[in-house]
Amino acid sequence: MPELQRLRADHAPAVLAFESANRAYFAASVSDRGDDYFEHFSDGYEALLAEQEAGVCAFHVLVAEDGSVLGRFNLFDVVEGRTADLGYRVAQHVAGRGVATAAVEELCRLAATRHGLRTLRAATSDANIASQKVLAKAGFVPLGPALPAEIGGKQGTWYERTLTPAD
Repeated sequence: MPELQRLRADHAPAVLAFESANRAYFAASVSDRGDDYFEHFSDGYEALLAEQEAGVCAFHVLVAEDGSVLGRFNLFDVVEGRTADLGYRVAQHVAGRGVATAAVEELCRLAATRHGLRTLRAATSDANIASQKVLAKAGFVPLGPALPAEIGGKQGTWYERTLTPAD
């Protein structure tokens, strides 16, 4: 059974393998991270861990029994006790199997219980039907338009979910 784990330094090789193996798949629906991301992965990864340590973000990986990363599920721009933005991506070989929905639901529980958040927001492009379905199944409702600058140059929609301590 896959486990949602808080991002740690020792996840780096598996995260890089996940991003590399799924690069073309991700680029079909979200902006490509670019060659610089892969060439300077270690520096960027250390910066993520520093952001997490500062409490600005909370990064998670969905780890398979064999230690490989099946997905990334992150809380950005955390405002303590209030809100955060959600971002996620799953590996192509597990897409469409409910993996993303289950992990987003788990992250909603963690956001409420561990981080004391009351609201999560997520944006997806209008063309990313799979992501829209994940958000709807996880209890998010459309909030309004997302500007192209907010989601990699594409038109989209912001979604929101109100959290409760029972989440």
